[in-house]
Amino acid sequence: MLVERDISVILILAIVVGALLIGSDQLVKYWAVDYLKPKGSIEFIHFGKLKILDLTYVENDGAIFGSMSGQKWFLIGLTTVILILCAFYLVKYYKKSKLVTVSLFLFLCGGIGNLIDRIGKGYVVDMFEIKLFRFAVFNVADIFVSVAMVLLLLYALFSDFLKAKCNKKSDNPESEQK
Repeated sequence: MLVERDISVILILAIVVGALLIGSDQLVKYWAVDYLKPKGSIEFIHFGKLKILDLTYVENDGAIFGSMSGQKWFLIGLTTVILILCAFYLVKYYKKSKLVTVSLFLFLCGGIGNLIDRIGKGYVVDMFEIKLFRFAVFNVADIFVSVAMVLLLLYALFSDFLKAKCNKKSDNPESEQK
């Protein structure tokens, strides 16, 4: 059982890690505005003629794949509501699953990173362009959100299986003696 001191340490650690994650997103975006914007696009990871990833400056005033373009206030409101619900769920259920906790934390950090841009600039700065196939240009905060969604999907798909396996193991006392 966690004591109050342990919760304080976890909270301080979460604030520090969150600030580092959000800060890394904002730092990369600052670099993109300062260095990449005047160039537009630069080659980044290429192997001979095989293009993997370029750095391309994009001002995205919409959501994923540029959807809802020009809907700044709607996107700010929607993002804020989603982040509040996410934070509420994180605080209320953080003991339930470490994987869900990490996922929600990454989702919050990514959402806050993009919300900072949307409020401050009216758009989100994107810079990573996958060249292997046609895909949206994205940023560090988008990576946090995407990783969070993959982790939540894995949890949703496999949590019942893992719980059943653990329950089966604890129901079989012979498995503990081996």
